[in-house]
Amino acid sequence: MTAGYGVFAPAYNLTKMAENKTRETEESVAGFINSVESGQQRKDSLRLLEIMQEVSGCEPRMWGSSIVGFGSYHYRYHSGHEGYAPLIGFSPRKAALSLYVYTGREEDAHLLDALGKFKMGKACIYAKKLSDLDEAALRTLMKATIGFLGEKYEIRPEGQANGGEENGA
Repeated sequence: MTAGYGVFAPAYNLTKMAENKTRETEESVAGFINSVESGQQRKDSLRLLEIMQEVSGCEPRMWGSSIVGFGSYHYRYHSGHEGYAPLIGFSPRKAALSLYVYTGREEDAHLLDALGKFKMGKACIYAKKLSDLDEAALRTLMKATIGFLGEKYEIRPEGQANGGEENGA
């Protein structure tokens, strides 16, 4: 992930404006969590729902078919690409939990030191199970990410689906 782009940096196609495929949907978060095959990931997902809702102050919403997001912000890049993305979120994948809670900024790297056992992806943190992470450090990381996004982008009011526009506009 390019530093400072937020937790959901979209891909670019230089010949045609890329459309963000991760859009907020009306799908049921509970239905999605209940469909997770792994009992451990279901349990971890239910705990993440509690933590992320408490930290963000936002209700969980489905983004695409497999990401649970909390709150949202409007981004607009120099290229002209714009859209909406969740402030923080997670996805229970087969191999690991994908946590979308990190800005990628160098000045926030120290927040990862106390997090626990995880791997970094381009735009997310992968953890085999939630108990591999220190909850206090995870909460601090989430708060820092939400703070960064609030300074850099327009945070959308709760319940205003796609800001009245199509996502990826």
